[in-house]
Amino acid sequence: MAAGARRHDPERRQRIIDAAIRVVGDKGIAGLTHRSAAAAADVPLGSTTYHFKTLDELLVAALRQANEGFARALADSPALADPTADLAAALARVLGEALAADRGRVELEYELYLAALRRPALRPVAAQWGEAVAGILARRTDALTARALVAALDGIGLQVLLTGSDYDEPYAREVLARVLRPTAG
Repeated sequence: MAAGARRHDPERRQRIIDAAIRVVGDKGIAGLTHRSAAAAADVPLGSTTYHFKTLDELLVAALRQANEGFARALADSPALADPTADLAAALARVLGEALAADRGRVELEYELYLAALRRPALRPVAAQWGEAVAGILARRTDALTARALVAALDGIGLQVLLTGSDYDEPYAREVLARVLRPTAG
């Protein structure tokens, strides 16, 4: 290759995002640097700073990608399209499937999500995720209840991860059913 020529690598940006997610999964957010992402992606350091001027830009891209899985699982759930399906049971099942499929991946998603507490650049992405999931759930309920369901799903998932306990689907189904059921008084 001639001096100064660039090798065309359209997948490089995505490889850097994927590598950043792996680094955060292995070492936590504190372990993510441009250098660690470049090493994990097997690209020159300059590539990470070319595609992501700041570490926050890289974290935003990683959080956007990490957030896609759960929202997609909800959107693909047949129960959301079926107005006669038990929504609480369907949501409890989707959450259980997410935790069972790859608990480490869910931990990573929460780590990136909670990083928004200290990194203002991540807050809009975290908020967009909650809004997107609430929008999906609003197909079956009102907007306020959809937001409450997001909060309940987040809380249950986070408690399972923090305590290291097994996911209790009947408990989750009951909690979600209570959010969905109007109470007297």
